[in-house]
Amino acid sequence: MSSPRIPWYRQLGPGRWKAFGAAWLGYLLDGFDFVIITLVLTEIRTEFHLSLAGAATLVSAAFVSRWFGGLALGAFGDRFGRRPAMILSIVCYAVGTALCGFAWSYWSLFVFRAIVGIGMAGEYGSSSTYVLESWPKHLRNRASGFLLSAYPVGTILAARAYDLVVPHLGWRWLFWIGIVPVLVALWLRRALPEAQDWTEEVAARRESSTSATALLNRRWTAVNVVIGVVIAVCLVLIFSGHAGSLYPLYIALCVAGFVAFAVQVAGRSWAMAVGLMAAVFCAFLYSWPIQSLLPTYLKTALHYDAGQVANALTWAGLGYAAGSCLAGIVGDRFGTRTTYVGGLVLSLAFVFPAFALGGGNVFAVWVLLFALQATSSGISGLLPKYIGDHFPVRVRAASLGFTYNVGALGGAVAPLAGAQVSAHIGLGPALVWLAGGLTLVTALLVGFNVPARLARARREEASAAAG
Repeated sequence: MSSPRIPWYRQLGPGRWKAFGAAWLGYLLDGFDFVIITLVLTEIRTEFHLSLAGAATLVSAAFVSRWFGGLALGAFGDRFGRRPAMILSIVCYAVGTALCGFAWSYWSLFVFRAIVGIGMAGEYGSSSTYVLESWPKHLRNRASGFLLSAYPVGTILAARAYDLVVPHLGWRWLFWIGIVPVLVALWLRRALPEAQDWTEEVAARRESSTSATALLNRRWTAVNVVIGVVIAVCLVLIFSGHAGSLYPLYIALCVAGFVAFAVQVAGRSWAMAVGLMAAVFCAFLYSWPIQSLLPTYLKTALHYDAGQVANALTWAGLGYAAGSCLAGIVGDRFGTRTTYVGGLVLSLAFVFPAFALGGGNVFAVWVLLFALQATSSGISGLLPKYIGDHFPVRVRAASLGFTYNVGALGGAVAPLAGAQVSAHIGLGPALVWLAGGLTLVTALLVGFNVPARLARARREEASAAAG
């Protein structure tokens, strides 16, 4: 007689659930702090006298710095552990959010949002590696999807806070309250155990090299500082709209710099890392026009008031959260890539209907936004698992954080692209075309496993050269 099968949730134990709960809460606060700017974009436009395209660059500001946060805080996590990297990340984005409430001009707000981006990138890389490396391998799609469900819950809380706070106290208070819950997360993380994989494979072998070892190599430290400064300046010029005719040159310099860092962190797998960056870039290009400009669309095209915007975003956020959890469960059953591509393809059925309805079809808009976010954004809950599987533990946090957050620059391009395209065909149609077309591109990149194919091609090329 076979023994009864133990339910998956009983295989974890209280220690792993506590670790997950702390990481989940931190990522919830991350989502709350990060999405605030999209909710008050119209109010900021009015106070600082900005165009829609100009205001959209403030959404992009946090993405400009994310590559650095993913790389630096990820390397910190590879060297000193996932837990201290999580604490450092949450302090960074909470302080940046509070500073946004004191912004006195466009550029001050741009800089403070960049600080938020550094912390958010570190939080993504450290929290996801912490949870993945704490859970059993056969449950890591669940770990990935369940963790990322916290982000949309944070956006829901931000939407409700917007409805309660902004009409009465103004937009600055929404940023100031973003720092309060950080105290809870820091308290929870104070006594957490370290991730099991990191403890066994890095902490127990102090002589082993990590991503920090590669980046701080004496031969490369000065060069890396120069590369980092060049990338930062180029990105600020590009996404603040001051690139001028040198726009293509700045893009080329950024790409070259990112490849240089990928070579150091990922070593011979740098081509695979670049392929992952491209896949994530396209993933942000399909999802972030909607995430960043949806509040503006609801307020301007459908003429929703603050309460109606909060309700619509609540339904969209619930869909995102439910989709992330479901993706994790299905991913453990059918595999990460198969589930991811399936969700992307299914999302195409909801893109056009969601933006074809008028403002009078309130309930239908809620349902369609729920379904769209569940299948498009929700499926991205598998990205930490998908990316993390490509790298060993000793460089995983920096590799995951860096490749994901370089790809996240698609989120900086997305609101700008949405604003530019909407000037010609309207905001609703622009969101439809950008989301639909780039969803297909992402599905093809992941479905045909392009990053792994690039890695194999690079190995074959190296073998041929050696022979």
